[in-house]
Amino acid sequence: MMTYEVLVRGVDAIEEVATKEEVARVLCPVEEHDGPCEVPWGFSVGDDGELVLGIYASPEMAAEVAERVRQVVAGHQVVLAQAAAGRFEELEMQHRIEHGG
Repeated sequence: MMTYEVLVRGVDAIEEVATKEEVARVLCPVEEHDGPCEVPWGFSVGDDGELVLGIYASPEMAAEVAERVRQVVAGHQVVLAQAAAGRFEELEMQHRIEHGG
Protein backbone atom coordinates (compact mmCIF):
# COMPACT_ATOMS: atom_id res chain seq x y z
CA MET A 1 0.00 0.00 0.00
CA MET A 2 1.19 3.47 -0.83
CA THR A 3 -0.05 6.90 -1.80
CA TYR A 4 -0.64 7.61 -5.47
CA GLU A 5 -1.77 10.55 -7.52
CA VAL A 6 -4.15 10.20 -10.43
CA LEU A 7 -3.48 13.32 -12.50
CA VAL A 8 -6.27 14.53 -14.76
CA ARG A 9 -4.66 16.96 -17.17
CA GLY A 10 -6.25 19.85 -18.98
CA VAL A 11 -9.06 20.62 -16.53
CA ASP A 12 -9.88 24.32 -16.63
CA ALA A 13 -11.50 26.29 -13.83
CA ILE A 14 -14.94 25.99 -15.43
CA GLU A 15 -14.72 22.18 -15.61
CA GLU A 16 -13.08 21.65 -12.22
CA VAL A 17 -16.20 21.31 -10.05
CA ALA A 18 -18.02 19.00 -12.46
CA THR A 19 -14.91 16.89 -13.03
CA LYS A 20 -14.32 16.54 -9.29
CA GLU A 21 -17.91 15.36 -8.85
CA GLU A 22 -17.60 12.79 -11.65
CA VAL A 23 -14.34 11.44 -10.24
CA ALA A 24 -15.68 11.41 -6.68
CA ARG A 25 -18.62 9.24 -7.79
CA VAL A 26 -16.13 6.74 -9.26
CA LEU A 27 -14.61 6.28 -5.81
CA CYS A 28 -17.70 6.80 -3.72
CA PRO A 29 -20.88 6.06 -5.72
CA VAL A 30 -23.13 6.74 -2.73
CA GLU A 31 -22.14 10.06 -1.20
CA GLU A 32 -23.78 9.47 2.19
CA HIS A 33 -22.88 5.91 3.16
CA ASP A 34 -22.00 4.03 6.31
CA GLY A 35 -18.38 3.11 6.91
CA PRO A 36 -15.23 4.14 5.07
CA CYS A 37 -14.79 4.32 1.32
CA GLU A 38 -13.01 1.36 -0.25
CA VAL A 39 -10.04 3.61 -1.12
CA PRO A 40 -9.11 6.68 0.97
CA TRP A 41 -9.01 9.67 -1.39
CA GLY A 42 -8.80 13.43 -1.66
CA PHE A 43 -8.34 16.20 -4.21
CA SER A 44 -5.75 18.85 -4.86
CA VAL A 45 -5.01 21.10 -7.81
CA GLY A 46 -1.71 20.75 -9.58
CA ASP A 47 0.13 22.91 -12.06
CA ASP A 48 -1.30 24.05 -15.38
CA GLY A 49 -4.83 22.78 -15.05
CA GLU A 50 -4.18 19.44 -13.41
CA LEU A 51 -6.79 18.01 -11.11
CA VAL A 52 -4.95 15.75 -8.68
CA LEU A 53 -6.73 12.83 -7.06
CA GLY A 54 -4.78 11.35 -4.17
CA ILE A 55 -5.45 7.73 -3.22
CA TYR A 56 -3.95 5.29 -0.74
CA ALA A 57 -4.05 1.86 -2.35
CA SER A 58 -2.22 -1.21 -3.56
CA PRO A 59 -0.56 -0.90 -6.98
CA GLU A 60 -3.32 -3.03 -8.51
CA MET A 61 -6.12 -0.96 -6.99
CA ALA A 62 -4.38 2.28 -7.99
CA ALA A 63 -4.24 1.09 -11.62
CA GLU A 64 -7.92 0.10 -11.45
CA VAL A 65 -8.91 3.51 -10.05
CA ALA A 66 -6.91 5.30 -12.76
CA GLU A 67 -8.69 3.28 -15.43
CA ARG A 68 -12.10 4.03 -13.92
CA VAL A 69 -11.21 7.74 -13.84
CA ARG A 70 -10.16 7.58 -17.52
CA GLN A 71 -13.60 6.29 -18.39
CA VAL A 72 -15.40 9.29 -16.85
CA VAL A 73 -13.09 12.10 -17.95
CA ALA A 74 -12.97 11.43 -21.67
CA GLY A 75 -10.89 13.98 -23.52
CA HIS A 76 -8.44 14.47 -20.66
CA GLN A 77 -5.13 12.71 -20.20
CA VAL A 78 -5.02 10.61 -17.02
CA VAL A 79 -1.66 9.68 -15.50
CA LEU A 80 -1.02 7.47 -12.47
CA ALA A 81 2.07 8.38 -10.44
CA GLN A 82 3.54 7.95 -6.98
CA ALA A 83 2.40 10.85 -4.81
CA ALA A 84 4.71 13.82 -4.45
CA ALA A 85 6.47 13.95 -1.11
CA GLY A 86 4.32 15.57 1.55
CA ARG A 87 1.13 15.52 -0.49
CA PHE A 88 -1.84 13.45 0.69
CA GLU A 89 -0.03 12.14 3.78
CA GLU A 90 -3.35 12.13 5.62
CA LEU A 91 -4.67 9.29 3.44
CA GLU A 92 -2.36 6.69 4.97
CA MET A 93 -3.42 7.77 8.45
CA GLN A 94 -7.07 7.67 7.39
CA HIS A 95 -6.59 4.08 6.17
CA ARG A 96 -4.97 3.04 9.45
CA ILE A 97 -7.77 4.53 11.51
CA GLU A 98 -10.56 3.09 9.36
CA HIS A 99 -9.03 -0.35 8.92
CA GLY A 100 -7.37 -0.82 12.30
CA GLY A 101 -3.81 -1.08 11.12
